[in-house]
Amino acid sequence: MRRRQFVELALATFASGAAAACASRVESARAAPPSAPRPLDAAAFHAERRFADIPFGKIAYIERGSGDAALFLHGAPLNGFQWRGAIDRLSAHRRCIAPDFMGLGYSQVPERQGLAAKDQVAMLGSLLDSLGVSTVDIIASDSGGAVAQLFMIRYPRRVRTLLLTNCDVEPDSPPPKVLPIIAQARAGTLNKGMDEWLANKSLARSTFGAAVFRDPSQFTDDVIEYYFTPLISSPLKRKQYEAFHMALEPNPLAGIEPALRSVVVPTRIVWGTSDDLFSPASPDYLDRTLGRSMGIRRVPGAKLFFPEEFPDLIAEEARRLWGLSG
Repeated sequence: MRRRQFVELALATFASGAAAACASRVESARAAPPSAPRPLDAAAFHAERRFADIPFGKIAYIERGSGDAALFLHGAPLNGFQWRGAIDRLSAHRRCIAPDFMGLGYSQVPERQGLAAKDQVAMLGSLLDSLGVSTVDIIASDSGGAVAQLFMIRYPRRVRTLLLTNCDVEPDSPPPKVLPIIAQARAGTLNKGMDEWLANKSLARSTFGAAVFRDPSQFTDDVIEYYFTPLISSPLKRKQYEAFHMALEPNPLAGIEPALRSVVVPTRIVWGTSDDLFSPASPDYLDRTLGRSMGIRRVPGAKLFFPEEFPDLIAEEARRLWGLSG
């Protein structure tokens, strides 16, 4: 009898402990907030990269978040990684999509594929179709800003809002400081700079980094690798990197002004005042030309690729443009 009582007592004790442990786990699960996505450093961005197989080639992109889509368009010689900080902050509000342009980044396109801004526009339309995206909020920088303007004109019903940072405008495309780069591309010597920067990353920081970032120390070795390695990863990629720059002439925005005046897309302009690549008159040109400009925010001391350094600022402006609080 005592043996049976002992067994019953042991079973009761075990059941009580298991129930308590289970309740504890349930309570902990209730108390613990949902885990946030890993910040998009180079390793995380690489892990999340996908490829869309569309008629233009295999287009590299990353996607994070859900709901209405936001399309992030990068500058040259960068790729979608430029927008990692903004995506970290905005993916709670939008399905953030950051593709790599043809001829840049990790996208893989056929040798004879056109790389001009109009071709990039057509590619983006096809990419969005493949992802089931009908309309987007666009955030764009540098040469990506030229593509964004052309996309908005070609697909006016697909763009809800547009946020432009320092970029091409019709009177300043390509800007004078880009002309020597185009000349190097035509001469077949543009890749030499990439080779040198990858071999000597301190040189990359003190030259390219100092030209486009307020604090070039943030242009770390892993960032340099992520941007520049794919551009020289094969003879075809080398050729296409140069072809991308040659396609910046003639002016891809020639004749666009009348169409911009009729645009009804709410557009916000955020401009780094220490950028010496694009004309300081360009934000005012956009403000008076765009049919529904929401004004200019000038960022003192910021250079061309300031969105990478100040993602909080970009996220703040995007949320305001999208009508979101917080």
